[in-house]
Amino acid sequence: MAQVGRMNTLTVKGRRDYGVHLDGGKSGDILLPTRYVPENCQTGDEVEVFVYVDREDHLRATTQKPEVTVGQFATLPVVSNSASGAYLDWGLDLDLFVPKSEQQNRMVEGKSYVVFVFLDEKTRRITASSKIDKFLGLEPPAYKEGEEVDLIIYERTDLGYKAVVNLYHEGMIYENEVFQELHPGQQLKGYIKKIREDLKIDLSLQRPGYLGVDAVSQSILATMEEHGGRIDVTDKSQPEEIYALFGVSKKTFKKAIGSLYKKRLIVIDASGIELVR
Repeated sequence: MAQVGRMNTLTVKGRRDYGVHLDGGKSGDILLPTRYVPENCQTGDEVEVFVYVDREDHLRATTQKPEVTVGQFATLPVVSNSASGAYLDWGLDLDLFVPKSEQQNRMVEGKSYVVFVFLDEKTRRITASSKIDKFLGLEPPAYKEGEEVDLIIYERTDLGYKAVVNLYHEGMIYENEVFQELHPGQQLKGYIKKIREDLKIDLSLQRPGYLGVDAVSQSILATMEEHGGRIDVTDKSQPEEIYALFGVSKKTFKKAIGSLYKKRLIVIDASGIELVR
């Protein structure tokens, strides 16, 4: 049986002037229109396709690959709006629909949003939602403190930034612990800081061992992370260069890297500073 909203490998049953029929098993035949049919495609060949339901409620296939499939999160731009909702560009000729009822805030054409893609049970249509919270896992988190996780930033609040953790749970990065620019849709690595008694997750963008380091040092560490773990700047570099990178004076920089060196979080050589992995 073909899976709607996902990539499928299906067998060609026969050719027609308007395309080929693919064997969808219990789903029945699925049309792959001519413009998507691979060159020299023959009966019996297997074709990798994405299956969806068209506006006439028929199963259709395309060899185009979307940027996201059912059950996944993604950051996608709005290409148009209508009275019923917004349409997102997800890499297919047919845009992805976000009903007004599934918009956290009214979507604006030209802007990008973090969405979750799901299959509407009533219509069988592939649908997106920016109401991220309701699609996150309800099972208790089983992470360990200090564990590295994948994050997608999806909302800024008065407390800080909400993030999707490992495509499943919700976590919070507190404003006073952020030392780099963040924005909704951004994907980055983070760390489990604490699992609270109410099972909510506190996150950190700094590696374990960075906690307890002062704010200036945190900022320097974050900047080093952004540059791949090494920066060719030393206490002998020009004050202007140091300020451009870290936003602090040369005196403050020297004090901070001295503290980080003593904590064995960085190593210092003649040409720069490097994170200890």
